[in-house]
Amino acid sequence: MSRPFPSRSFTPPASFTRVNGKIRAREVRVIDGEQKNLGVLPLSEAINMARLKGVDLVEVNPAAVPPVCRLVDFGKFRYEQAKRDKESRKHQHANKVKEIQLSPNIDPHDFGVKKQHAIDFLCEDMKVKVTLRFRGREMAHKELGFQQVEKLLQSLTPFGHPDAPAKLIGKGINVMISPLPRAKRARNPRDIERNGGDGPPAPAETPNHSHHKEERPAEVAAQGDQEFGNNAFANMGLKQR
Repeated sequence: MSRPFPSRSFTPPASFTRVNGKIRAREVRVIDGEQKNLGVLPLSEAINMARLKGVDLVEVNPAAVPPVCRLVDFGKFRYEQAKRDKESRKHQHANKVKEIQLSPNIDPHDFGVKKQHAIDFLCEDMKVKVTLRFRGREMAHKELGFQQVEKLLQSLTPFGHPDAPAKLIGKGINVMISPLPRAKRARNPRDIERNGGDGPPAPAETPNHSHHKEERPAEVAAQGDQEFGNNAFANMGLKQR
């Protein structure tokens, strides 16, 4: 048998916001639309005040004693909250670091794949850490490793800039690349290829056979007429009335 009301142990999700009559406290601290503190009021009085102003009583800090509520339109409140959450997620996204690993003798195709991955990360406002590892006797030719890293940095110039020059640390070369601001950053070539052009290509014109008669060779036409002439129905005459 299902319960008509949630149990006492029910914990609402973090995004749940109580409004008006759903607020459980007897007294609340009221903040008006201009961020002014109106003091602690009984819940019924605060709800009546919100109704007179044509807004809602929204609980913004249920953990406080007494809970803090705002006199604001609930739709506007949800819009502002969603906007703040989006901004916070954007900053969290910008703090992510993706790593690209190279080698001194990397294949040109693999180099292009690594470069495209770095472009994708930078266009998503992520930092890219480039790491090149030397193995065995490759340490004798460190200049080859620096050339590969410098080649990658030059190709990523329209999308990001290195925080510091590439450095040799132990048996590897490390450099951190930060994305450029969106206003100064080039578009992702993958997006340009996907959405490029003025529109979808026009369909190829197909010949119209509705007004076109296929011409038959003279020999085939003559043979067909002869066959029609030998037809039994062709020798039948119509009786005249």
